[in-house]
Amino acid sequence: MECNVKWTGPEGMSFVAETGSGHAVVMDGAPEGGGRNLGPRPMEMVLLGTGGCTAYDVVVILRKSGQDVRGCDVRLVAERAEADPKVFTRIGFDFTIRGRSLKPNIVERAIHLSHDKYCSASAMLAHTAELSLAWTIVED
Repeated sequence: MECNVKWTGPEGMSFVAETGSGHAVVMDGAPEGGGRNLGPRPMEMVLLGTGGCTAYDVVVILRKSGQDVRGCDVRLVAERAEADPKVFTRIGFDFTIRGRSLKPNIVERAIHLSHDKYCSASAMLAHTAELSLAWTIVED
């Protein structure tokens, strides 16, 4: 896996990142740090990547378990250290899983499997952050 990150120039703090799979993302800093708020902050990208990683796992596990999953949303709320490096110290994951006749024990198992075994991003972040999991099942 690889990516390239390029600073767009001296008039701000914007960066264009291109993934090895050919996708581009603009990142920018906050105005108080010289940015122009043109894209997400780099640490927001870390957080949203973690959300994508775990949501992907949960959907795959539920499908493989024969569950009729119709939606998977996850809201992440994070706290960071006050001093540099400002690592994540707490991350709350709140899943909303929608589907038909979903079995609560299988949903719970899928979420825990993602965090305990499959999601590389949350495994890395667990070294600095306390992770908490919550979920709601919605009949679709």
